[in-house]
Amino acid sequence: MPAIIDNVDLTNCDREPIHIPGSIQSHGCLLACDGSVSVVRRHSVNTAAVLGLEGREINGRMLDELIGERATHDIRNAVARWGNLARPGLLLDVKLAHSPGTFNIAVHRHQGIHIVEFEPSINAETPPPLELARLLMGRIGQIAELDALFDSAARLLRAALGYDRVMIYRFAHDGSGKVISEARRSDLESFHGQHFPASDIPQQARALYLQNTLRIVSDSSGERVAIEPAIDASGEPLDLSFAQLRSVSAIHCEYLRNMGVGASMSISIISGGVLWGLIACHHYEPRVLPMEKRIAAEMFGEFFSLQLEALIQKSRIESSARARDFLDRLMQNISPHGEVEDLLRDSVPDFTRLLPCDGIGLFINKTWTTFGSVPPMVAVPALMAFIRSVGEGGVWATSALSERLPGAEDYRAEVSGVLAVPLSQLPRDYLLFFRKEVAQTVNWGGDPNKRYESGPFGDRLTPRRSFAIWKQEVERQSQPWLSSERDAAEAARMALVEVVMRHGELLADERHKAELRQKMLNEELNHRVKNILALIKSLVSHPVEQGRSIEDYVTSLKGRIQALSLAHDQVIRGGGGGGLRELLEAELSPYQDHTAGITLDGPDVLLDARAFSVLALVLHELATNAAKYGALSVRNGRLSLQWQRNAPGDCEVHWLERDGPRLRPMAKPGFGSMLIGRSIPYDLGGESEVDYEEEGARVRMLIPGRFVTWPMSQAKQSIPVDVADHTPQTSMRGLGILMVEDQLLIAMDVQTMLAREGAATVETASSVKEALHGLTIFHPDVAILDVNLGSGNSLPVAHALLSRNIPFVFATGYGDTSLIPPEFGHVPIVRKPYDVTALVAALTVAMGKQG
Repeated sequence: MPAIIDNVDLTNCDREPIHIPGSIQSHGCLLACDGSVSVVRRHSVNTAAVLGLEGREINGRMLDELIGERATHDIRNAVARWGNLARPGLLLDVKLAHSPGTFNIAVHRHQGIHIVEFEPSINAETPPPLELARLLMGRIGQIAELDALFDSAARLLRAALGYDRVMIYRFAHDGSGKVISEARRSDLESFHGQHFPASDIPQQARALYLQNTLRIVSDSSGERVAIEPAIDASGEPLDLSFAQLRSVSAIHCEYLRNMGVGASMSISIISGGVLWGLIACHHYEPRVLPMEKRIAAEMFGEFFSLQLEALIQKSRIESSARARDFLDRLMQNISPHGEVEDLLRDSVPDFTRLLPCDGIGLFINKTWTTFGSVPPMVAVPALMAFIRSVGEGGVWATSALSERLPGAEDYRAEVSGVLAVPLSQLPRDYLLFFRKEVAQTVNWGGDPNKRYESGPFGDRLTPRRSFAIWKQEVERQSQPWLSSERDAAEAARMALVEVVMRHGELLADERHKAELRQKMLNEELNHRVKNILALIKSLVSHPVEQGRSIEDYVTSLKGRIQALSLAHDQVIRGGGGGGLRELLEAELSPYQDHTAGITLDGPDVLLDARAFSVLALVLHELATNAAKYGALSVRNGRLSLQWQRNAPGDCEVHWLERDGPRLRPMAKPGFGSMLIGRSIPYDLGGESEVDYEEEGARVRMLIPGRFVTWPMSQAKQSIPVDVADHTPQTSMRGLGILMVEDQLLIAMDVQTMLAREGAATVETASSVKEALHGLTIFHPDVAILDVNLGSGNSLPVAHALLSRNIPFVFATGYGDTSLIPPEFGHVPIVRKPYDVTALVAALTVAMGKQG
């Protein structure tokens, strides 16, 4: 049993030099090169084994001798692109000279040294980083509420990255943290709502989280691979602050093992240049997350931080507007020649509507006016002297006044929290909001009071071993003052100071100025949102396709974002969709003055939101190609667009280019061409026929009738559609659901659908093996089985569910059901793409039959 040491002043956690550990994690290797990326100066001792260099000297050798000229050339190009930035350049699936496999490579420059990290490529069916990042970012880009942002982010990341637990962790002013959102494996205990002490994350680790926004631990029990030599000729260790493979503090690894965690990943949440919190991912066995997913996770983390900052800024502006509106109404009661002091004294009870509080105190011109629960009169002089000493001219607040002002202990039951709003530029007059003492119970993830012990690494703070909920009764405190309340108080301060300074102005003039100030606030919000969108564009400016210039890729990607932005704007303004003609005019308007003629011919037709967004992308690609290679690239070029309604009610669109440059057959279709040919069939179930004739491009597109609306003069009076039966639907609330689906995007969509319907848990599995294993630890109430899983079918899972008496439905995107044997003829079938109403109805039928 370790010896407890009571009176020691050890701060190993805060002093541990975690940026120079002298070692890396074992799932890759590292080379440290000179300033020209030519000569290797240091290496990790596993380099020879990882890169196939057994028997070779490494330090002092030329880099191209060790890994090949082509790989060295690519690494130097990556360094040139990224310059002296500490963020690494990334290369995927690189072939090296002496190894049969491929590697993912990260290279960065720090303190004049180029650090090159190699990780063997993991052959996993992982979407390209940009595709996965855009998928995740698209899911949270339109969220307007903070709680919804936190819940969605945790759930999406767990589905996309496969960790057992994903938590959103927010830091308090004292450095402690609280889990505010969580997505976890169903058999794990919940950490949601638990607090963790500030000492769990030392100060130097917080500093690194600001510099290096993503940190992985692949094996908390794994070996540490030494760097050789540990000290260079000048006596300096290798600084690995920005290295992805940097080994982990032994103290932190012990902490993770005490929690039962085998692997982890942390994504920094940064707001206003400050570490706001972390996205913490835990896995309960060792796990190496592929670099492709790490890239996507890092991009998502930066987007999440921007979205968080935008919503916080929006909340601040809304708080300011509410405070301004309140004060404007208050000022309506003052006469042109009245005294503002008298109005404020008479309005003290009304200030309780500005912020939640138990009492109000107004100290103005040495006069004390109160309402509600306030300090006794005898305590006011000491309280005001204290407020003046700490206020510094701005809003100041505490929820534990007696800890800051000892005399406040005598009246802590009536006043434990105070928020002070100065009413003048000099520390003289104040509006004070008071809150009573509230006894609280705080749930900590283990005892937050760290004990000094002699552990396996010497005398230091040894991580606690128990993470069971440790309840702490907190007294002498009020409810805390929220950031939004502080923002409202600051808005009130600005308004009140101005009113006090200019109280002689006429009411009409004051109203006019308030309107101007509100307009400026709105313009500021608009400006900030535009800046954030510009930053978002830069997040997705990474090259993916080999042989394609970065500039060309980024230009294409930004154009596609602009097309989606146009579609989104029309969807919002149009209440859920838009007109085909208006979309065409907007997309082709830049080319009207540069070509012989653009002809649009067709009846009025409306597209729903989904078809509008898909067609916006397709038309953007067609217009871009025409402007580069086709009819829109020359003065005498002609473009004809015709559309019509066919018998079933579909919309058939014909794109025809003539009098442009002669087209040559494409050797290999690019992403844009594939998008043109596949988007409508894949996303809408329609048709696309693309023919690059020598005279010009000819494209036929068919938009199914369910996505379009024709004016009554063109539409039939009634069109038969499939109507769901009137089976009463069972509520999904509280149900545990298993979904077997091999497509990540579809699985995430269904998770979101069912979560909105109240499902407690939606566990996903992408293969039969994963599903059968899941059934050993999770007993669902009902299941959804995709019949065709690509490499096989889900029938073994169906047999396992049948044997356990668990109801289920089949899902299929194929026309026939020949894969389903007769013994499962009673099982309901739902068609893909999923419709939430049809899916819930099918699950209801399944559970009814089983009952």
